[in-house]
Amino acid sequence: MRIGILSLLLAFACLTGLQAQEYINHPKKDYLVTLSTPLGEVRLVLYDITPKHKANFIKLVEEGFYDGLLFHRVIEDFMIQGGDPDSRNARPEQLLGNGDVGYRIDAEFHPDLYHKTGALAAARDNNPDKASSGCQFYIVEGRKRTDQELDQLEKQKEYTYPEAHRDTYLNLGGVPHLDQDYTVFGEVLEGLEVIHKIAQAETDDFDRPKEDIPMEISIKVKRKKWFERKYDFVQPG
Repeated sequence: MRIGILSLLLAFACLTGLQAQEYINHPKKDYLVTLSTPLGEVRLVLYDITPKHKANFIKLVEEGFYDGLLFHRVIEDFMIQGGDPDSRNARPEQLLGNGDVGYRIDAEFHPDLYHKTGALAAARDNNPDKASSGCQFYIVEGRKRTDQELDQLEKQKEYTYPEAHRDTYLNLGGVPHLDQDYTVFGEVLEGLEVIHKIAQAETDDFDRPKEDIPMEISIKVKRKKWFERKYDFVQPG
């Protein structure tokens, strides 16, 4: 088992070294991620300033790893979570959420990245380094916050929310209490209404949707200028 995990880690290190240099942080090109579900499609982009998470996600998508997996944990006004390999062909009422790929990804926190509505972030266990799961991710639905809530969170976390982040939490929404504890590595560009539909699904006592919501994920290379023109998106940082 140790040899198998080591091999995975070495393979991942080789991939991040090659793809990060040649593709991940390309000065003129980027990846458009399309997440397809029975409730509609979502378009996302991955951040350059989280290169390890970006490289790993692209690797798994190219391998078809996510195709057929379920959104196994859904909480309205909070987030939708998927990427558990055990969810493929899972039995009804089977408890999910513990599946993984045998390695973690180092945390990549950045002051410009936060849990606004539509943020794509990596799930993790309670490891002390806050390293991310190698495959499980979540997309924030969240809700609008109040100044009082944010003030209280700042005291609890001993963290000051930048003014732009605070404005987003007040007017768009999100889950600010997760900032700088879980790695955010991308965001929704189109299809937030699909995220809301999934988040509103009827669930069991373990937050698994009673009717399965499978996913397929694909990627296309686009010029960064295309992202700017179509979505007014510029890479943060």
